[in-house]
Amino acid sequence: MKKNTRMVLALDETDESRALKIADEVADLVDAIKINWPLVLSTSPEMITRLSHLCPVICDFKIADIPNTDRLIVEQVRRRGASGVIVHAFTGSDSLSAAVKAAEDLDVFVVTEMSHPGGREFTAPLAERFAGMAVEAGAAGVIAPATRPESIARVRNIVGDLLILTPGVGAQGGSASDAISMGADHVIVGRSIYGSPMPREAAEKLAKEIRQAAQAL
Repeated sequence: MKKNTRMVLALDETDESRALKIADEVADLVDAIKINWPLVLSTSPEMITRLSHLCPVICDFKIADIPNTDRLIVEQVRRRGASGVIVHAFTGSDSLSAAVKAAEDLDVFVVTEMSHPGGREFTAPLAERFAGMAVEAGAAGVIAPATRPESIARVRNIVGDLLILTPGVGAQGGSASDAISMGADHVIVGRSIYGSPMPREAAEKLAKEIRQAAQAL
């Protein structure tokens, strides 16, 4: 995964034409575009392929099932042209290993902790264990929350050189500069960009903040 601007766009827009317009506007300002079920379900799985022609695509499907189902989903994501996929670890090491094995050259990112307040209830207490499972399974990286930047630092101590992608910046209250200073490789930003009347201007502002934070390290 390239590390130019260190920013990933979470494109949760459900209007097809607007989603493609925003992606085209900011593709050169982000290292990847992360898409979730809202965009895929409101359009089609073909959206993965279409966006991949503009920018690397990470499918945030938070896969959490038995090993065979995890394998089948990851295979389809790969065949659609995505560059990465996000999976959960709580279903067990066998499911996680199946996802990583099926990924081949696809980057697998493991959720250590959800970024919303409810994430404190079940995922946060097990975040370090999930991070360890990501290392053992051979994942490319993990997801750790910008809303709780201290968690990023703890996860970094476990995952070493694995990539850390950090959601929760902007609308959820997380800070891009705090996330970078705590050890995140990439900051995931959604509504602050795609919900802005001027997406490119918003993306440029955030890219500048991330760049300054990285330079201060």
